[in-house]
Amino acid sequence: MKTLLLTADEFVDNSENYTQAVDFLNNGEVVAFPTETVYGLGAVATDEQAVKKIFTAKGRPSDNPLIVHIGTIEEVEDYAVDIPAVAKKCMEAFWPGPLTLVMNVKPNVLAASVTPGMQTVGLRMPDHPVALNLLKALKKPLAAPSANRSGKPSPTKATHVFEDLQGIIPCILDGGITGIGVESTVLDVTLDQPVILRPGGVTKEMLEQVIGSVLEPNFEQQKIESTPKAPGMKYTHYAPDAPVYLINQDKNQIECAVEKLQQQQHKVALLAPQKFDNINADYFFSFGDEHELAQMSSKLYDVLRACDKTDATIILATVTERKGVGTAIMNRLEKAAGGNWYQQ
Repeated sequence: MKTLLLTADEFVDNSENYTQAVDFLNNGEVVAFPTETVYGLGAVATDEQAVKKIFTAKGRPSDNPLIVHIGTIEEVEDYAVDIPAVAKKCMEAFWPGPLTLVMNVKPNVLAASVTPGMQTVGLRMPDHPVALNLLKALKKPLAAPSANRSGKPSPTKATHVFEDLQGIIPCILDGGITGIGVESTVLDVTLDQPVILRPGGVTKEMLEQVIGSVLEPNFEQQKIESTPKAPGMKYTHYAPDAPVYLINQDKNQIECAVEKLQQQQHKVALLAPQKFDNINADYFFSFGDEHELAQMSSKLYDVLRACDKTDATIILATVTERKGVGTAIMNRLEKAAGGNWYQQ
């Protein structure tokens, strides 16, 4: 299969490219497109055969639910029932934006593979001109996980999608580099107290200013969940080829770890803030300034993917503070590392 890479620059008339993408989708195919978080791999969410192509293209486990992207708030009632007041407050405050709301699904509307064996569905309205233009032209909901091979770092550039899915999917809409760089926050509003199933760009602090107290399970608590209500809960995700180990932002500890690993004949890639660039690792990839968490989140997947272009045999990734979007960054790093920390 030939994969078309179509430009979708918001400042240029790309109506023909959108028409091509819509034609692919209406014909039961999948299309990759940018959102404000990462690139998504979309299929019409009411078309079971099309949705199954997402799982095939990604090599994605069939019990991993898909988020449904919609173009307007009004469409929520087409796909969800018993919509709570707290959900409506969140929509008013954060949509369009990087927030997915898990609600009770409307029966017999969406493809069964979108909500495998569950009574809930995650809905979001993306805040990206290309995604919104595509949804507006299509006039249908799009089921869309990240547009990468399952388990690998999510794509923040069209070239990332091309590297993973060239020859597997027919079309990629290139809308440039995504902004936030980590997937949307997933909030379950079907419970008495809302629960963050996956942290993202809309933080716990931001949510609590709008709807009051919100629960946020840690990495270990999330692993207990046997039936995932949201993507990214059950399986190892966001991982490059070489094993990842977490390490504190302690220069002496990092230097000792790098030296010891190199003595064991490892090629070491270090992912860390710029201030650690003088450590003698085989490869160094900067997260940027240690205090600029938004910058770190936007670079995270790019530097994880960059490791796959080296011969590194082990990756050390420094951790960050768990506040604001730092919680989402730590969630992705823990998933990439499988919860493993470097032990001296």
